[in-house]
Amino acid sequence: MKWLPQARRLAHEVVRPESRWHSAVANVPRHQFVPRWWEADGEVWHLRTGPDDPEAWLKAAYSDRTLVTRVDACHADTADAGDFLDCGTPTSSSTLPSLVVRMYRHAMIADDNQVLVTTGSGYGTALACARLGDTQVTSIDVDEHLVQAAEERLGVLGEHPQMGVCDITGLLPGEYDRIVSTVSVRPVPVSWLPALRPGGRLVTTIAGTGLILTADKTADGGAVGRIEWDRAGFMRIRHGDIYEQIADDLWKGAARDDGEEVSQSRYPLLYPPDAWDVMSMLELKLPGIEYRQKEDGETRTVWLLYPDGSWARATATGFLESPVVHESGPRRLWAELDRIRNRLNRSGALPAYGAQVTITPDGMTTLTRGSWEAVL
Repeated sequence: MKWLPQARRLAHEVVRPESRWHSAVANVPRHQFVPRWWEADGEVWHLRTGPDDPEAWLKAAYSDRTLVTRVDACHADTADAGDFLDCGTPTSSSTLPSLVVRMYRHAMIADDNQVLVTTGSGYGTALACARLGDTQVTSIDVDEHLVQAAEERLGVLGEHPQMGVCDITGLLPGEYDRIVSTVSVRPVPVSWLPALRPGGRLVTTIAGTGLILTADKTADGGAVGRIEWDRAGFMRIRHGDIYEQIADDLWKGAARDDGEEVSQSRYPLLYPPDAWDVMSMLELKLPGIEYRQKEDGETRTVWLLYPDGSWARATATGFLESPVVHESGPRRLWAELDRIRNRLNRSGALPAYGAQVTITPDGMTTLTRGSWEAVL
């Protein structure tokens, strides 16, 4: 296939020509790392097989988009042709190239750095190898299949970085100048601090938010940094085959019950994942909220579900009508959402982006901006 012109076009789209990452994007064959992927059509996931449709393969691989390679425990690599899944949660992907490069640029990687990255499809690892050389790159993932597949595909390109099956929240296999995680975490794993060399930098995102956290190691073994004026969303770190799901009985109650309290919001209906600033603030205070939505003609419904048994259901007809809100459980989730929107309206901004970050040697991570503070 004539992939090189496509890779060069992609590089021109996502990286400035003078960037040291431009050559990497222009010369790494992304399609080799994603021969199969899942595409969503509503709640149904359809398997796409690249060699069966080379034109569609090139178009998908060399577009600036994320390609889902695993849904729940189902790898696209091992699925049968024509397979589909009625529902499911993405658990691995090939991240859109522009975001991979942005994360690496936030890391401020120097030519002589030893870098730890997360594996996924292996494409991001290939970019790091192209930029630095494979002897300076270590790539890890909790999923053995992903590591083995990426190692084989990298080997075809003549790249042989150190690869490992490893939970990134646990003990890391070496010491590094940079740690770049394209899975989201909360809190920042304490194991990263001893694995960072003096003056080293870590880059990650906070789970459930659009917040990119960068921090440089300090002499006391901790780190200081900030929440960047940038946005990114990655899948949460997982420790097994799939993510834990909200209990069915909580979802059933939220779907049909009146709840313990009924009120009317003063604001139009909002689906928080569509407003990353608001969602990030809510997640910092109440980590682990699950969001769902449904449209039935002009009627829209949004649900917030929380692991402690709290839930909120807000329903509105049209886009200007204030929703009727049903809530139950120990916390009033929609009331907390409205408080954040009050602050946004009053101040014109929310404090999370641009916040200062302090990580103590024992791993406590604190975000501060003015009088505002959040502890992960």
